[in-house]
Amino acid sequence: MEKKIKALIIEDEAPARQIIRHYLEELDYVEIIAECADGFSGLKSISMMKPELVFLDIQMPRLTGIELVEVLTEKPEIIFTTAYDQFALKAFELNAVDYLLKPFPKRRFIEAVRKAADKIRSGKGNREPANKLLAKKPENPSPLARIVVRKGNGINLIPVDQLIYLEAEDDYVMIYHKTGRALKQETMKFFEENLSGKDFIRIHRSFIVRIEEIGNIEPYGKDSHVAVIKSGQRLPVSRTGYKRLKEELNF
Repeated sequence: MEKKIKALIIEDEAPARQIIRHYLEELDYVEIIAECADGFSGLKSISMMKPELVFLDIQMPRLTGIELVEVLTEKPEIIFTTAYDQFALKAFELNAVDYLLKPFPKRRFIEAVRKAADKIRSGKGNREPANKLLAKKPENPSPLARIVVRKGNGINLIPVDQLIYLEAEDDYVMIYHKTGRALKQETMKFFEENLSGKDFIRIHRSFIVRIEEIGNIEPYGKDSHVAVIKSGQRLPVSRTGYKRLKEELNF
């Protein structure tokens, strides 16, 4: 007998979970190992139970499906579900990812599950952490409001208005905020493009700082400067960064 595919449902609305359960009843090769009503418990269940297939709602309170994937290091196949199409969901149709636009018909649902099952059984499914799937996701139409970082087996939500500055650390970014610091696997380019240009400025290839946190700018050696922020840290300013500061601060 062929081994069943282990599936996990993460959906905050009970009727939607019920529909997925109902549709899966006729697919005897899929076994639902758990259901979660929010992203936090979903993340914990994925880490503990290692499902091969995850049905993931995008719009959930407290933690969205996209934010969950950002911090997910496991490698399940993911089928996104959503009631809205403004996320340019066609962009998610890359390897190992499908999406279902609510209300989805049974035929479309089964098609998505079979597509995922074929990948799982062939061994051609996800070979890298699920957060890599976001590499081609559509750009945010508006600036970031919060940053999601992994914290042990859980996550930490950092409001952008708590940020002080960001520092590049190889393939990661160290985020300094008002209650501490946190490391996130992301690029400085991502933050430069997605943080509000009115509030943040890139002063160096390794530093982005909140403009209002800059206390003063001081010369440092020949033709170089440092930005002294209100908490006392002295951050290097590149020539390009200094030009940006002059334009932004009008000095």
